[in-house]
Parts: sequence; structure tokens; C-alpha cells
Amino acid sequence: MAINSSDILRALSTYLDLYPDEAASLSVPVQLLTEGSGCTSRFDLPMHVTVGALLVRGGAEVLLVDHLAYGILLQPGGHLEPTDATLIDAAVRELVEEIGVDPTGVVPTSQLPVYVEYGQVPARPDKGEPEHFHLDVGFCFVTASADVGRIQESEVRGAAWYPLAEAERLVGQRIARAASAPA
Repeated sequence: MAINSSDILRALSTYLDLYPDEAASLSVPVQLLTEGSGCTSRFDLPMHVTVGALLVRGGAEVLLVDHLAYGILLQPGGHLEPTDATLIDAAVRELVEEIGVDPTGVVPTSQLPVYVEYGQVPARPDKGEPEHFHLDVGFCFVTASADVGRIQESEVRGAAWYPLAEAERLVGQRIARAASAPA
């Protein structure tokens, strides 16, 4: 069964139980989800859900991709697909699609998100997308030995492992949450 707004609202509510100080910054997506607004397709506006995957190797480094469309370093991730059964499954799928990671060598640290971010995304006329908002739900995974496989060149320029402190400086607070997630 495909992910729906109720599934996302449940994950967001559980997340906010853990991080109540983020309630104000996530109030708009909570309202949209409560109203039953569609948000699982990239064509749902004004907001749709994306997932992110923070992959930590050996407790010392995290995998980042050079995102083609935005021209910045980010964690692997992307839009939900109709075949995704859960948010965490969608995050694993993105790891496999974008960077060719073998999913058998990747273990989630929790079934709960380690970050949720709501932000405006610029218009992408080449994809027929106006300016809109993403609610990005991120999960942390650990690996002892997984490495970059075949990258999805239509979405990323490359992928590399970064020391946690450097990745946090480059990407932000979500890296600190991944570093402190229980293994």
C-alpha cells in the first residue's frame, strides 16, 4: 500500500514528540496534512514530501552527493514514488537509486526520522514545476562497509564520504543528529 498523508502526519507527530521545539517551524505542514492535502506526489502543491538518507560509515563519516539540480552537497534523497510502502523504504530506495549502495549493507538506526525540514524550493521550468515547498523527512542509516556504486548521473554529479564535522559544516544540523543516532 502506498504512503498517504495520514502515514506522514503520524511520522511527523512522533517526530515532534521527540523534538517539540520544532513545532513552530513545522506548523504549516502539520496544518496541510491535518486538512488532508495531497502531498505524496511531486505534483502536489503547495507542498509535497521528500525523503533523505543520512548514511554514516564507521561512526566517523557520512555520504553526501553533489546534487545536480541545486548545485550543492546534500544527503541522498528525493521524491516519494507510488510503490513506496513506508517513508524509510523510500529513503533506502533513494540510496540505491542515487548512489548504487547495496541495501543489504545498510541498517537503519531507528524507524523514526532524525530530521524533518520544511522549506521553499525554487521553480524548475525544465520539469514544469513552479516554486513550491518540500517537507523533507530524513532517516539515519549505518554501515560498516557500504560504498558508492553506480551513481544516478541524471540527479547527482558525484558522491563522497565526508568526516562528520566537515559534513555538518557543509550541510547543517541534520548531520549532528545522524552522528548521535544510536547504532
